[in-house]
Amino acid sequence: MTQQKLILASGNAGKLKEFSSLLAPLGWQVEAQNLHQVPEAEETGLTFVENALIKARNAALHTGCAALADDSGVEVDALQGAPGIYSARFAGVGSKDADNNAYLLERLKDVPEAERTARYWCVLVFLRFAEDPTPVIVQASWEGRILAAPRGEGGFGYDPLFWLPELGKTAAEMDKEEKNRISHRGCASQLLIQVLGERFGQQG
Repeated sequence: MTQQKLILASGNAGKLKEFSSLLAPLGWQVEAQNLHQVPEAEETGLTFVENALIKARNAALHTGCAALADDSGVEVDALQGAPGIYSARFAGVGSKDADNNAYLLERLKDVPEAERTARYWCVLVFLRFAEDPTPVIVQASWEGRILAAPRGEGGFGYDPLFWLPELGKTAAEMDKEEKNRISHRGCASQLLIQVLGERFGQQG
């Protein structure tokens, strides 16, 4: 099978490893955009889909290769969907995970447990080239609740606060294999593999 280069619109080493493993059987060689000096895209969209498209198009434009981007975050019903697309900078530009978690807890301090429903979202966008008129777009969600205090040392983002009632633990208390299998990103990735397999699986 002929290998085709795919640029991941991220410098995250964990994401690179995960997508490299997932897409290798389909003949895609995944490389991080920072290997190609791709400048960070300005995420001016108002939805996860828009921002993922912006990032994927930016990576494809600067490299001339196919590109893959994801945009993800958590939405809390009691906050009318916030932090949403601002999940990574909820407490302000440059904020760390601990800052964002603390700010979320502050915003929810008067919200009873039963009303702290939330979900993670992940949107993945695949472009064959920058002006691809038919991008592959998949999305998946992961239902949970927001705790009143963090639990667990694993994961990242809001994982220590993201409680999964059916499992009796937070996303930060799960092992990596279990999380990758059932999380928003894991499910979106499997959808992507299915669609790309249908489109490109017979090439090479």
